[in-house]
Amino acid sequence: MKSQIRKMGNSQGVLIPKPLLDEIGVRAGDPVDLRIKKGRLVIAPARAGPRAGWAADSMALVETGEAGRLSPAPADKRDPGGPW
Repeated sequence: MKSQIRKMGNSQGVLIPKPLLDEIGVRAGDPVDLRIKKGRLVIAPARAGPRAGWAADSMALVETGEAGRLSPAPADKRDPGGPW
């Protein structure tokens, strides 16, 4: 499949057909990683960091009273002394 570079405001870009986006599992608005590999531009879905969401999950355990399952216990931002 051929395409061409287009001017988009002060930038340049390529329109990517939906079937190709579907194949890599992304859609308009999703974050992607761009990199050059062996002289080719590679577009891949952006991955969350390995600990993404851990802080929110820890605080949810604190709020439900299940913080005893955490080691070490998370700092409670509402009470700097914390319950521990």
